[in-house]
Amino acid sequence: MLLVIDIGNTNTNLGVFNDGGVLEKSWNIASDIKRFEDEYGILILNLLQNSNIAPKIDSAIISSVVAPLCETYKKALEKYLNIIPFVLSHKAKLPVTIDLKQPKEAGADRLANASAAAILYKLPAIVIDLGTATSFDIVDENKNFIGGLIAPGLKIQAKSLSQFTSKLPKLKIEAPKNAIGKDTISAMLSGIVRGHAAMIDGMIKACEKELGRKATVIATGGYSNVLFDNMERGFDHINPNLTLEGLKYLYKLNCGENKNDSNNSENTKTAALL
Repeated sequence: MLLVIDIGNTNTNLGVFNDGGVLEKSWNIASDIKRFEDEYGILILNLLQNSNIAPKIDSAIISSVVAPLCETYKKALEKYLNIIPFVLSHKAKLPVTIDLKQPKEAGADRLANASAAAILYKLPAIVIDLGTATSFDIVDENKNFIGGLIAPGLKIQAKSLSQFTSKLPKLKIEAPKNAIGKDTISAMLSGIVRGHAAMIDGMIKACEKELGRKATVIATGGYSNVLFDNMERGFDHINPNLTLEGLKYLYKLNCGENKNDSNNSENTKTAALL
């Protein structure tokens, strides 16, 4: 079984795929660079043991936008699961061509998203990942990952409003009932959620104009449904596990089916250093 780990700035998503490629379990934990490898190792081991799948894990892949945490997770997996994970980077084999000025600047999560879009959906495609940041990852009809955009996410916007203004409270992100807020909370929700939805609508239109054709729009991340109800264009697909699915395909592409033979073990050790 394959353990996939997507380390983000705020949260880390973990998933386990069985040998048939089906996602059996997934978890979401906080990304904390202050935690030691033993803490993460014990946490991961407990999650797997509680699901009765710890002995079945024989391979792993990591994507990370937090370099120190990537090293911590690598050490934790080696120590507690006896697995050397494949660490995704721009040097890996991909089903897309990276068409960027600086390929090494492409985040591993964005590479996973672009790869999943190329494999699972009709191209061109726009992946909208609604995390700490809201990112657009765009794959053209020829399977080129041509870039995208990065904007502050909903949580960042909400936190900034309450942090840098003296009278605005913290709030829970949810869909506003009306565009015109009748109180502070509803006014903030309208500005953040409806404003973000309008930004996404506008940027989809601008990206499609540059692509010269209509694109398949895929949303991933926790706020997809909150935004969908406030959009004009909307999403063609909502896939909360898109990044994890992309990591599964990329592990297979780079490490093959024979995960346990000695040759593949050496390849995985080398890949982890990329």
